[in-house]
Amino acid sequence: MKQDLAAIKILLDEKVAKYNQPAFIPNDPVSIPHLFTQKQDIELSGFFAAILAWGQRKTIINNCIKLMDLMDNAPHQFILQHEEQDLKRFLGFKHRTFNDTDLLYLIHFFRWYYSQHNSLETAFTGEQTQIRTQEERLEHFHNLVFSLEDAPHRTKKHIATPARKSACKRLNMYLRWMVRNDSNGVDFGIWQHMQPADLVCPCDVHVERVARRLGLITRTGMNWQTAEELTDHLRTFDPTDPVKYDYALFGMGVEEKF
Repeated sequence: MKQDLAAIKILLDEKVAKYNQPAFIPNDPVSIPHLFTQKQDIELSGFFAAILAWGQRKTIINNCIKLMDLMDNAPHQFILQHEEQDLKRFLGFKHRTFNDTDLLYLIHFFRWYYSQHNSLETAFTGEQTQIRTQEERLEHFHNLVFSLEDAPHRTKKHIATPARKSACKRLNMYLRWMVRNDSNGVDFGIWQHMQPADLVCPCDVHVERVARRLGLITRTGMNWQTAEELTDHLRTFDPTDPVKYDYALFGMGVEEKF
């Protein structure tokens, strides 16, 4: 088994080197936050790009570009300074089951949040960064987002939480973007209170399929425990940056049909 793991590590390291490159950006939702340079714009555009990241990547990217256009391509400024009549432009916005009700509530939440905080990172870590595990951070974020009185119940399905056993693929991908800080230029590394070692691997159908074929997932079904099992295996290859292997698993699944 150790020999098998050594061979898998060699394979995955090769694929990380192949896919963790700027060429990965244009055809991936991570291209949306790459349109911006201000930290808060990267956070906000990245959040919406991650939350809308299901379905065909081309459609995801096009709808995210449309959304950024609706925010005058200055999401942080728009969130804080918009007038009530400015919100009418979002009526009819839709991406799969995500609609204008969900979008308008999140704009409302972010206005409330950014009027008190400089970065979205503390929405995950807590004010004193006292929350220590990714499971707790994601649960804290979900609870905070829906702590406002007028939070619509329907929107909760779009913000996953481990408390509901979700693998939280989209939020884990978002955290990868914000936290990983290598020099390859895909992820941003603009958050400092979480470390790459803390991250949990985003598990979509492509990653899951490849990971199962490699024996890195043995649990049945896909839930939070399955995502943790995969990440634990990846930590044996690189304990300080296990989620870099998301590039390898995703690339092998999508580009190579492994």
